Amino acid sequence: MVIARSAFAAALVFVGADLAAQSQPVPAGQSPATQPAQRPAPIPRAAPSTRATVEVQVDRRWSECAWNNELSTSGPARIAIDYGQPHLRGRNVIGMPGVVPWDSVWRTGANMSTQLTAEVDLTIGNTFIPRGIYTLFSLPTRTGWKLIVSKQVLQWGTDYDPAQDFARIDLRARTLAEPLESLTFWLVPARENPPSTAFPHGLLKLAWGNLELSTDWRVGH
Repeated sequence: MVIARSAFAAALVFVGADLAAQSQPVPAGQSPATQPAQRPAPIPRAAPSTRATVEVQVDRRWSECAWNNELSTSGPARIAIDYGQPHLRGRNVIGMPGVVPWDSVWRTGANMSTQLTAEVDLTIGNTFIPRGIYTLFSLPTRTGWKLIVSKQVLQWGTDYDPAQDFARIDLRARTLAEPLESLTFWLVPARENPPSTAFPHGLLKLAWGNLELSTDWRVGH
């Protein structure tokens, strides 16, 4: 009984001390403990660059040394360029350090690398490109531009390895009368009608600002 009374008395002392502590005035300059203020929800933002794709479809696929009808395989063959699309935003970007500097390899796009998908063998300029997936870079100089076809794929756009170069192809250049706001690629097929026996071919173009670059492409050699 004495032990029980002692325990009960100790509990009363503990509770009383706790209540006394809670009733003490807060010293000047201090504030009572409060829950941390909740941060406002972040506002969604659009990425400064967009993503775009240009594509040509060929109604035959090369298989077992012959051109097959698209209905007998998995559909038409694709020639496609997928690229990040930067925008001028009032800048003069050609030759601009950190954007398109002279004499430095440029990703020729934004963010992830620019990808060429060729489901048929191609010739770009005068260079034969076996069907496959490649990365496109470019080398801008004051005396001319080159398109770089790289065997390295799916890397960040600035991760360039010259050891992976497959080809460097000269590009034609011309000045545009009006600047183009967004980097744009085109694969323009030439129109061929029977009885022409020419394989699909056309023009590969890219332009940004006041500059347009181009070369020719064709299926096969």
